[in-house]
Amino acid sequence: MAQLSLAVAVFLAVAAPTIAVNYIVGDSQGWSTGVDYSTWVSGKTFNKGDVLEFQYTPLHSVTEVKESDYNSCSTSNAINSYTDMDTKITLTGSGTRYFVCGTAGHCSQGMKLAVTVSGSTSPSTPSSPGGSSGSPSTPSSPSNNPSSPTTPSPATTTKNGAAGVGGRGVLISVMLAGCGIALLG
Repeated sequence: MAQLSLAVAVFLAVAAPTIAVNYIVGDSQGWSTGVDYSTWVSGKTFNKGDVLEFQYTPLHSVTEVKESDYNSCSTSNAINSYTDMDTKITLTGSGTRYFVCGTAGHCSQGMKLAVTVSGSTSPSTPSSPGGSSGSPSTPSSPSNNPSSPTTPSPATTTKNGAAGVGGRGVLISVMLAGCGIALLG
């Protein structure tokens, strides 16, 4: 039994730091004009494996650009462009990534986002931003309303505009069940 406890402790120590966080860009306001994305991004730590989820109406788009195009609000040299109204972008490498709305005039009105990704993988909980948007929110049912957060996949929670995997006991049970071991909680 002591060996099982040790195995579980080692598994938790190794698995916990690699849990990705899903950030809903702009929180309840989504990807829209009139949102201060510089304020939204401040206080958050983005790591490899985290996901940016852009929720927006058909009036908008998400265009990933280089820094010079971000600064000049140009989309002529787009790296990637998205128009699906619920764009999920996994942050795969360290460095800064730049996003703008491709609709004419929206970037110059502030609809742009620069995200700096650290070189490490995501911790199990996101850092808390200051201000009124810092309270945890409860996952909700999926909605066509772009300002409503979507329900993250099973065993996830939404907090501060981010969803992180919770219920590690379920994960441990599933992982250990595959090895013929079951834990009762």
